[in-house]
Amino acid sequence: MTEPMPRTGPAVADDVLLAVAEGRHADPHSVLGQHPVQIPQADAAAAADASAPAPPAAATVIRTRRPLADAVEARFADGSTLPLEHLGHGIWAATATAGLRDYRIEARYGDDAWTSEDPYRFAPSIGELDLHLIGEGRHEELWRVLGAHHRDHWGVDAPVDGTAFAVWAPRARAVRVVGAFNRWDGTSHAMRSMGASGVWELFVPDVEPGTIYKFEILAGDGVWRMKADPMAQQAEIAPATGSVVASSSHDWNDHDWMSQRAATNAHERPMSVYEMHLGSWRPGRGYREVADELIEYLGWLGYTHVEFMPLAEHPFGGSWGYQVTGYFAATSRFGSPDDLRYLIDRLHQAGYGVIMDWVPGHFPKDEWALARFDGEALYEHPDPRRGEQKDWGTYVFDFGNPRVRNFLVANALFWLEEMHVDGLRVDAVASMLYLDYSRDDGEWEPNIHGGRENLEAIGFLQEATATAYKRNPGIVMIAEESTSFPGVTAPTSAGGLGFGFKWNMGWMHDTLQYVAKDPMYRSHHHHDLTFSFLYAFSEHFVLPISHDEVVHGKGSLIRKMPGDHWQQLANVRAYLSFMWAHPGKQLLFMGQEFGQLSEWSEERGLDWWILEQPSHRQLAEFVGALNRSYRDHAPLWELDDESDGFEWVEGGAAQQNVVAFLRYDRRRRPLLCIVNFSGAPHERFRLGLPLAGRWREVLNSDAAQWGGSGVGNLGGVDATETPWSGRPASAEFTLPPLGAVWFTLD
Repeated sequence: MTEPMPRTGPAVADDVLLAVAEGRHADPHSVLGQHPVQIPQADAAAAADASAPAPPAAATVIRTRRPLADAVEARFADGSTLPLEHLGHGIWAATATAGLRDYRIEARYGDDAWTSEDPYRFAPSIGELDLHLIGEGRHEELWRVLGAHHRDHWGVDAPVDGTAFAVWAPRARAVRVVGAFNRWDGTSHAMRSMGASGVWELFVPDVEPGTIYKFEILAGDGVWRMKADPMAQQAEIAPATGSVVASSSHDWNDHDWMSQRAATNAHERPMSVYEMHLGSWRPGRGYREVADELIEYLGWLGYTHVEFMPLAEHPFGGSWGYQVTGYFAATSRFGSPDDLRYLIDRLHQAGYGVIMDWVPGHFPKDEWALARFDGEALYEHPDPRRGEQKDWGTYVFDFGNPRVRNFLVANALFWLEEMHVDGLRVDAVASMLYLDYSRDDGEWEPNIHGGRENLEAIGFLQEATATAYKRNPGIVMIAEESTSFPGVTAPTSAGGLGFGFKWNMGWMHDTLQYVAKDPMYRSHHHHDLTFSFLYAFSEHFVLPISHDEVVHGKGSLIRKMPGDHWQQLANVRAYLSFMWAHPGKQLLFMGQEFGQLSEWSEERGLDWWILEQPSHRQLAEFVGALNRSYRDHAPLWELDDESDGFEWVEGGAAQQNVVAFLRYDRRRRPLLCIVNFSGAPHERFRLGLPLAGRWREVLNSDAAQWGGSGVGNLGGVDATETPWSGRPASAEFTLPPLGAVWFTLD
């Protein structure tokens, strides 16, 4: 004879109840919540002599965890209640005669009663397709399903407001979500494993945006570890390390910009980039507060883009943001994620592109973040020969793991699509490409072909760039890559890495080495000035004078220059003129535009007082004129990537410290750039030209209005049909000392 079923439903083993009560069960929803049950027929006979009617053949058992309660009951929407009985270990249960229904749990503790939603009565908040894509490492919008998402989630009859939590921790034995909403005691909010995907999930009713939370992860070694959410879209202000439930209410107003971006080829447009560290540009300003000042300043200087050093969350300000712990969270140092959206939106409306530094190569070892996330190497490569970057004291991502690659690729897309960033400058690409990067013999393992290339990292970079461009036409992916690795900006279809641009570190090193020499010795180093033209079209280049060149004892740009103060300023103007005319886009770090004397430090602001000095204000005004002249003349940017857009006029005048070259646009309109890096003017300096006619002077770095000596060509020169150096026409020029002049043909 079948034993009658207890009023509390089917029996649950005591060890299972204990695991659920302690929040260490991998599937607490299989015990807690409400579940249909079959009532044995013997139950009806057992109840026949009772006053109550016999239970039906099907019913619902409700179980909930309410430790230390004196009484517990389920309260339904129609006002009816169901008293629950204590099973053990703080678990209460009873069977209901109706089917699945929405309910709340009331628990009494002495004279106090507490009514709340039951997080275990809800179906999973993540779908099967999402789980499949995550398992395959192909979920391009990973941020939409993992992390914390405030939303309405349906029960049986009606939706409930709350937050859906989901985290990837494939080797965890149990995961709990903790926060102020449960007094940082995760035993009441254990998450359920979603099987082979490695995802854990829980919907917690009534958790609102702004709530601070973390995940507690039980690793295979039996140790619980408190971790910030890798997918959190907001974090506490450092040094606090909690994640924050984020919810955006920003209404974008940059539709025209985004449409134009999608229809534009960045290679055929002007790009002069102002690189800045937000925290030390105007200390104390947040994302919103800085918007008006930054827009006005960029307008004064004439830049087309601003590039922010990393704005993803990071624990240590001294890392400048290059040791990231919150890849999807805008750092809270300067405000909320919506505050950053506001800044980007305003910049777009004012006509400025936004580039952000992105750091997918390594991450810090902070125990509360990504490191050993589920108790073992997960995001990092398990072999220290590939998984550690000893120079920086960081871990290296496991680029061969499809789900780790998915995390990083989705992160790039998040910044491009959710935050409307127009480009990502990828930091330290060389450290990713080579297995022996900064390693001695015996400290690295060759790839499967016996080489030093990191094939998994190469594959990741190709996937990241190809996916970014496929989904977001008009954006730019820029590589900071310091070696001669071939094909950095070649398309992935041709075996390249697929970047749009590469920083030309060779140009930067050679030319800075040249201009640091006294003019009387520069003739012996002329090749440092001209060598970059030999490979100028082998990749698509950005010419950078970045933060790395004005810190750690390297001195500011102006302090690299020889001579007295006037000569240093003149050298800077001539050098920037040469840089802006050279094939490639340009990037200049903040402070160099007005000749900051001291090298940069993130601990203090720029020396803005220097702009009160006439000579330094003139330098800044010259940079503005330089940028505007650059934008106005298509030969300087339209054919940056094609050799047809460049032609030498004079590259061998080493004794005179002079270089001269032509730039062309698609209609073959020329712009002539001549730079005299000697300390003396050159009179009647004849150069061969492609056409006779009036060549108008459109820029002179030695003009008196910029603080120069005023040597020039009185507005232009007339070229005659006098052959010179193999060209059909020529003219005589006056070249100012430590000066550059640009000419266009009228």
